[in-house]
Amino acid sequence: MNTKIFRNTAFHLHRWLGLVGGVLLCIAGLTGSILVFWHEIDQAVLTQRFGQIVPTLQQVAMPAITNTVKAAYAAKGLTLASISPPDQANHPYLVWLHAPSDQHWQVFVNPYTGLIMGDRQWETSWVGMIYDLHYKLLAGDTGLLIMGIVALLTVMLSVTGIVLWPGWRKLIAGFKIKWKNAHIKRTNFDIHKVAGIFTAVFLALIGLTGFVWNVPQANVEAAIYGLTLTPKPAEPVSKPIAGQPPLRIADLLQRADAAVPNATTTYVSFPEKSEEPFRVGKRQAQESNKWGNTSVALDQFTGEVVQVSDGLKPSRAEAILNQFGPLHFGTFWGIPSRILYVFVGLAPTVLMVTGLVMWLHRRRVKKGGQRKAKVTAGVKH
Repeated sequence: MNTKIFRNTAFHLHRWLGLVGGVLLCIAGLTGSILVFWHEIDQAVLTQRFGQIVPTLQQVAMPAITNTVKAAYAAKGLTLASISPPDQANHPYLVWLHAPSDQHWQVFVNPYTGLIMGDRQWETSWVGMIYDLHYKLLAGDTGLLIMGIVALLTVMLSVTGIVLWPGWRKLIAGFKIKWKNAHIKRTNFDIHKVAGIFTAVFLALIGLTGFVWNVPQANVEAAIYGLTLTPKPAEPVSKPIAGQPPLRIADLLQRADAAVPNATTTYVSFPEKSEEPFRVGKRQAQESNKWGNTSVALDQFTGEVVQVSDGLKPSRAEAILNQFGPLHFGTFWGIPSRILYVFVGLAPTVLMVTGLVMWLHRRRVKKGGQRKAKVTAGVKH
């Protein structure tokens, strides 16, 4: 395939993918820009709603918090799903509850008094609706698959856009936007090419990670293990013992602390079924990820440590998979990269609008040429 045919193929693919998936890409991008700082925004919302937490010397232990919440919500049929300790002194404990109707509730607990500050249903909260729109188009499993396909289209659009970038012929031309004495069509094209080349790599990475998460049927994770020649660890399980209830949360947490000493607990995930393990997320001091990539899985009946994932010594496959979160959410350089990702999320809207203008102009030119040809042919006859 020669260069001209290759570029023409890339051009037509780029144009039609943009036309087909443009609106959904804009939805994903705009909601993604909001979600970049959703924790900070939501903390302000929660403070306004439930009041300010005043730190004191001692925090209430996690087992006491879980017992308080469990007792308060058991009558409503809600079960413990997970708990996260405060990541800042004036933040609450966050306890997630799961309802039989597959709804999720958040309970906020003062870490110094142990009192429940309030709760909300995740699906009807402002951030829950934006998250669901971003992730599933508010359409359940069908929307999940659609947005997974849109994520793959994002990768393809980014790659074809890089191929078509004028800077490969003349570097300066690829970054120049002509404003002065330029026709609007030229300025529109320049905005499209510059916005595209600055965000293409980031959009491709966001699209790839989104596709892996939304479409597990593609088995990309298994492919990563295979390509890196890394044996995939078996799923940890608990072995129920007849007549014996699960161990106390305090005992399980103590065993998790012993398995990874000198690490901070970032979350606890409670098993929903008797064969599932009790999971504890950890962050070791040298880990750059705010939440850590270390985790401990324990048999909920015996307390045996059945699996440890060391965030400081990941396998080759885990090292790759651990980067998916930072690359998708823009946390790899802290605040600067998150600010960058706000603008990356706005890029699909800019690219769709400028791309649509170029497409409409081409259609007008093409139709004008066809009419002119017909008139010329009529004159000759």
